[in-house]
Amino acid sequence: MRGFWPRLLVFGVLTATTAWIGGRFTARGLGPWYDGLAKPSWNPPGALIAAVWTVLFSLIAVSSAILWSRGRPVAYTLALGVNLALNVFWSYLFFARRSPSAALGELVLLELTCVALVLLAWPVSRAAAVLLLPYVAWVAFAGFLNGSIVKMNP
Repeated sequence: MRGFWPRLLVFGVLTATTAWIGGRFTARGLGPWYDGLAKPSWNPPGALIAAVWTVLFSLIAVSSAILWSRGRPVAYTLALGVNLALNVFWSYLFFARRSPSAALGELVLLELTCVALVLLAWPVSRAAAVLLLPYVAWVAFAGFLNGSIVKMNP
């Protein structure tokens, strides 16, 4: 895997920037508004959510570095850009706009791009594709959680 480490640095910075921007939007909604929402009993604590996202963004960076070390996967790269933008936009809609219902609609698109990343990675590197599966699963879980919050807060 020639050139893996420089690519990992690039994708690490990209995913860390995505997390940072999303975190700024998330911070806008934390506190009285978010605390006042009815949430299901299985809603994970904030510290766990932050830890999971740290692992997921790391896996995205490693997967992307593997793929780029094996060529320049243009379709994957475009899908990744859309995916990371949607990731940030979800945080904006849910927390900054305080609109869980709008965020839920957007989350459907986010999940579709997560699946697209796996499908685009598979022919290039099965290992890279498998590294993205926890992201697909977590976004699906986030969809159920988001949907439950919408249902519980009409």
